[in-house]
Amino acid sequence: MSQTLASAVVTGGPALPRSRRLLRAVAVVACLPYIALKIAWVAGSHVGVPEGSPLLDHPTAMAVANILTVLMDGAVIVLVLLLTRPWGRAVPAWLLAVPMWVATGLLAPVMAGYPVQMLVRAFGGSAAGTSGGEGEPFLREWVFAVVYTGFIVQGLALGALFVLYARDRWGRLWRGRMWDLPARPAGTAQRAPAVAAAVLALFPLTLRTVWACGGTTGLPEGVVADRGSDFHVLESLYVGFLLAAVAGGVVLAFRWVPALPVRVPLALVGIGSGAVACWGGWMAAAALLSGGDPADRPTGLMLLTYAGQMIVGLLVATVGARFLAARSAGAARQPVA
Repeated sequence: MSQTLASAVVTGGPALPRSRRLLRAVAVVACLPYIALKIAWVAGSHVGVPEGSPLLDHPTAMAVANILTVLMDGAVIVLVLLLTRPWGRAVPAWLLAVPMWVATGLLAPVMAGYPVQMLVRAFGGSAAGTSGGEGEPFLREWVFAVVYTGFIVQGLALGALFVLYARDRWGRLWRGRMWDLPARPAGTAQRAPAVAAAVLALFPLTLRTVWACGGTTGLPEGVVADRGSDFHVLESLYVGFLLAAVAGGVVLAFRWVPALPVRVPLALVGIGSGAVACWGGWMAAAALLSGGDPADRPTGLMLLTYAGQMIVGLLVATVGARFLAARSAGAARQPVA
């Protein structure tokens, strides 16, 4: 009892439960291998990078990319501290929500995709995107295992901490079921972006589905030649995230599926929109900044697909943000479930 009170005095609030301290430690430790590997590469080490890798052809560009990704993973540590320290409760909602949305969007496809890729490979599938040049390996296989395993652990720990934090601070915003919301549909501020997202999603959704099923429309020769089961798994996942984002936005805006808990469409909106928008933006930036073999460069249709994903994700995120803002302000009152 005395230890708990002493801790409360020092931290300015109740002592952090042991489970949250453990999650914090796990998240931070999971970031370290990736950060250490990137710093080693910036310092000139080639650990995990085989001779002949195309990564060695553009040292300056790779150094900049590695520094950027170190900062991004460092931001995960900042988020973990924010979610577990007393000063984190005073952070404005938007200042937490935006980086969490980006982190969720970038980590979710990795968390879902890597285990599925490994499972498919176990049944005879082949890797994709890990070779370049004249068959030279892109990175050692152990690098992917270390990095992606770390990302999965980061995502699980960070996600659990955010859910606990959000439940304490904003839990009332997602309580109840859809039938507890006002009988009238949401206003134009929510319905318009939901409809626009559903319409605009048709283009990237169609192309991603074609690619997932083995079609080559809009793909450069190099990508077609280098495809494997990993490629098809990722394309299938992007289809799933697009569908999840659009479905969550439409259900939330039009109050469909009355028996559905409010937190379900909110989760679809948050995770789906983040994955769609952030990975669309990441792939577009990589495509525009990369050089290399012309046969590997993204086509116009690929760039339009990435841009379409970004727009869809941002529109769906707008639906979720406006819903939460309205409910927080009391514009959409409902009984506590």
